[in-house]
Amino acid sequence: MAIDLKKIKYDKLGFFRFKKIGQRYLLTNDEGGYIFLEEKEFNDFLTGKIARTSELGSKLAEKRFFKEDVNLMQAAQGYRYKKSFLFSGPALHILVVTSRCNHKCIYCHASAKGIEASSDWDMTPAIARKSLEMMFKTTSPSVVIEFQGGEPLVNWPVVKLVIEEAKSLAKVSGKKLELRLVSNFSLMDDDKYQFLIKNKVSICTSLDGPKEVHNKNRIFIDGKKTGDSHSHVIKWLKRFNRDYPKNEKKGYIWRAGALITISRFSLPYYKEIIDEYVSLGLNNIFLRALDPFGMSKNVWQKIGYSAEDFINFYRQTLDYIIEINLKGIKFEERFTKYFLTKILTETDLNMVDWRSPCGAGLGQLAYNHNGDVYTCDEGRMLSMVGDESFKLGNVAENTYQEVVSHPVVRTTCCASCLTGLPGCHDCVFQPYCGVCPIYNYVEQKNIFGQMPNNERCQISQAILGYIFAKLEDEKSRQVFMNWLNLV
Repeated sequence: MAIDLKKIKYDKLGFFRFKKIGQRYLLTNDEGGYIFLEEKEFNDFLTGKIARTSELGSKLAEKRFFKEDVNLMQAAQGYRYKKSFLFSGPALHILVVTSRCNHKCIYCHASAKGIEASSDWDMTPAIARKSLEMMFKTTSPSVVIEFQGGEPLVNWPVVKLVIEEAKSLAKVSGKKLELRLVSNFSLMDDDKYQFLIKNKVSICTSLDGPKEVHNKNRIFIDGKKTGDSHSHVIKWLKRFNRDYPKNEKKGYIWRAGALITISRFSLPYYKEIIDEYVSLGLNNIFLRALDPFGMSKNVWQKIGYSAEDFINFYRQTLDYIIEINLKGIKFEERFTKYFLTKILTETDLNMVDWRSPCGAGLGQLAYNHNGDVYTCDEGRMLSMVGDESFKLGNVAENTYQEVVSHPVVRTTCCASCLTGLPGCHDCVFQPYCGVCPIYNYVEQKNIFGQMPNNERCQISQAILGYIFAKLEDEKSRQVFMNWLNLV
């Protein structure tokens, strides 16, 4: 049905973006409101033929698609609330205490060095203290320190030092402190475990699915032979979960978490991957597409896949997750839940990779083993292959103010504000999405992404489109509402 542009009642319409999905039109606005309209309903809405007192008119009015219902002050306050992450400095501080690792993961984004490499790849106590000094200069009321690597347990003495001194600095500064450790668990032992629990460090590992998938992706070098990475992960996940009730009574409130990276070898095993997570007592998964950083870029032809391949995997997996939820097992997909939170509530969970502007230098900083500071972990990953484009300084040479006011921070901010980006500013999914300038830089040689050819954009649009479609299905919607505790 063609729309006569001369008949559109522009003076009656609130601002909105739209896209035809299947046989219907999805409309969204900056306040986060959305509605699906049949083609005739969309035409009638544009031409002023829908009465505000009708059932459909009431829905449109409630979500402020009529101009007369838009309260600019209320809209501005809501927008400000959703963007409140912009009113404080970097909260997330990724600390790479070593670039050495005893794994040779086929997709290693960090381009880690072997365990046999020189200890020059380890962070020294002096650099660790300088890094802490910079972290606590942030204007954010919270400091989140996330230990990464390499494998951070390779440099356990510095991990301990940072934990102990960060707690002292938090008391002096009055800042809320959160400590996180990302580990492959192969070097975990009882002493480390007890120390981490006592000091309330939340734990996350990598679990790529059942043994055959995990060990294919994540190759463990145990001395001179290949070890069983999967067994270490399972052992310590079971230990953390078994001890959780007694640890919770002591004030340790975090359950052990796991992250998955999807390689080409993972794609056929979507059911087995979810079953593995559920069997271990995990209650969520974050389906992350493979990034073209570090070693994965060099072996992409072997381990990579197309955007369409990942989209099909995501849809199959989400359908299966919804299916097991309908059977009474509450299990969440975190990427979906993040978008649902932005769609169905007034809150933005501030995922630094998927917000606008992104968190590079604004919401996070990454500290390499030698004290070099980067916009984010992706920027640090590029440095490991010789590209220092996203380096902001060094903890021993630059002040906090010099780092956070670096021109690269301002540039990446501009490059990730969706309201000013061609292909994003008028996209129906703009209120919920985000871009990564570093991904664009790696894949398209420009921090300002060319969205028609951008696979990350294709994936996010497809995921959001699928989520909106699922919201129209009553059973799926109830599952989603349960995830958000809205039922």
